[in-house]
Amino acid sequence: MQNAPVLSRRLTLMLAGASGVAVANIYYNQPMLAEIAATLHASAHQTGYVATATQIGYAAGMPLFIPLGDFLERRRLLVSLFLSVSLALAGAALSPNLLSLVLASFLIGVTTVIAQIVIPLATDLSTPEMQGRVIGTIMSGVLLGILLARTLSGFVAAHFGWRAMFWLAAGLALFFAAALRFTLPQIHSHSKISYGQLVRSIWRLAIELPKLRQVSAVAAMFFAAFSVFWTTLVFLLGTPPYHYGAQAAGLFGLAGAVAVGVAPISGRLSDRRSPRFVVRIAIALVLASFVIFWGLGFHLWGLLLGVVLLDAGAQAAQVANQSSVLTLKPGAPNRINTVYMICYFSGGSIGSLAGSAVWSKYHWPGVCATGIGFMLIGMFALLVRGPDPAMA
Repeated sequence: MQNAPVLSRRLTLMLAGASGVAVANIYYNQPMLAEIAATLHASAHQTGYVATATQIGYAAGMPLFIPLGDFLERRRLLVSLFLSVSLALAGAALSPNLLSLVLASFLIGVTTVIAQIVIPLATDLSTPEMQGRVIGTIMSGVLLGILLARTLSGFVAAHFGWRAMFWLAAGLALFFAAALRFTLPQIHSHSKISYGQLVRSIWRLAIELPKLRQVSAVAAMFFAAFSVFWTTLVFLLGTPPYHYGAQAAGLFGLAGAVAVGVAPISGRLSDRRSPRFVVRIAIALVLASFVIFWGLGFHLWGLLLGVVLLDAGAQAAQVANQSSVLTLKPGAPNRINTVYMICYFSGGSIGSLAGSAVWSKYHWPGVCATGIGFMLIGMFALLVRGPDPAMA
């Protein structure tokens, strides 16, 4: 089988769906944190470790598994990871206490790095002039997975309990293991060097490519701000004037789903203008969202407007940033994506931890100030080296 067939529309959509289902595993727990806290008799700050452990696990799984995309046959790799995450999800469903749930959540994160193998794969299988558009389509699936995960888990937790959501997620993982086994062609590796050499080369790429470091730092701050909001939203909605539960928190994912159309638009704009141009717009959108959260967060319409702006900005930045870095070094897209996504999800885990800690002490104003602070750091990281001549 050839390594570089052009992606069909059907296969692109299949990969987008698989990526969305995989990445959703990281976010199911967020609307359920209050329910988990009540069931396991834990505080909001302690329960925040569930979300943080999942994201730390995701960051830890990247250097373990993503380089294998440059080393192993990728259909087998993707199927194996779906089977593995189904076991981790079953472990979460069976957890008798908070510690075991945190450990299971870490394993969920470690084994659900599937989308970050799919995206370089799709880049390999598409023509250069279509790469931004293909990444945009797959990122639409990823964003739908992120946002609808919250809606689905909020509904399931409210009606059937949070354990039922983990069982459902395990079933979805098994379904896509089978679907990819029978629809994805065999796609062999780029590299003939050993796995150990591949892993060591990850850190060399981070040293050799200053643009990769810069873009990764900017992306980390986007996801930190994004996680600060979504980790604490369920606690805000449990206070006056809302008094909502897990289901209402999950329904906010539907508001953010409005931003799904941003992904293909930002992909095309990255192809036509530059990724940097799109990231500037995204920073403005996310900063505006936190200003709205701070001033109007206790009005439902203000909260909804802020969610749309936040998710639109985060999605646009993700597509633009990955379009910018994945082609920096031919033959190494998975290793480049490893560096990028380790930074990205490290930012997310910092945001989740900061969000639960700040909420406990300073409540909603502290959450909003923290989100703004992360984005100001991201803006500085974008500007510190000045415009990249290749992208100007």
